[in-house]
Amino acid sequence: MSIISTAIPDVKIIEPTVFGDNRGFFFESFNQQRFDSGIGYPVKFVQDNHSASCKGVLRGLHYQLEPHAQGKLVRVITGAVFDVSVDIRPNSPTFGQWVGVELSADNKRQLWIPPGFAHGFLTLCDNTEFLYKTTDYWFKELERSIAWNDPTLAIDWPLQEAPQLSAKDQDAPLFSSLIAT
Repeated sequence: MSIISTAIPDVKIIEPTVFGDNRGFFFESFNQQRFDSGIGYPVKFVQDNHSASCKGVLRGLHYQLEPHAQGKLVRVITGAVFDVSVDIRPNSPTFGQWVGVELSADNKRQLWIPPGFAHGFLTLCDNTEFLYKTTDYWFKELERSIAWNDPTLAIDWPLQEAPQLSAKDQDAPLFSSLIAT
């Protein structure tokens, strides 16, 4: 397993060691000791989530308020996504910055998104299945969103046409409303 730094130091790409031959492949998708060592601190996961989407679905940008902010370890098992993390920690030197990474069944990469980040992804092909482990449970009353196309964040989504959005994501507020609160 390799840990690769991104432009935001707290967001990490985890690249597994894959053993493959003419029969297929094997890799260890999660090892608590290696993960904690690679990230540099212990992380406890409490929930796993699984979504399936067709091409062009954009989910996010989502986050949860304290005291239940969620860290996420995300990966794709079928298909591909452009995965985005936005630093929403007010005292962070990278506050308001984002990082985007392609995750796919082919590259088998994972992305560690610590608590204090908004998260979203755009599916790049049909039948994309996305898995994520979270460090806290989901609390509907603490869930929040930021507009995926916020002009302040200026995320460079690899869109070929208008994305498919949930009603919640269509009505998500701008990043500036987060700053004002």
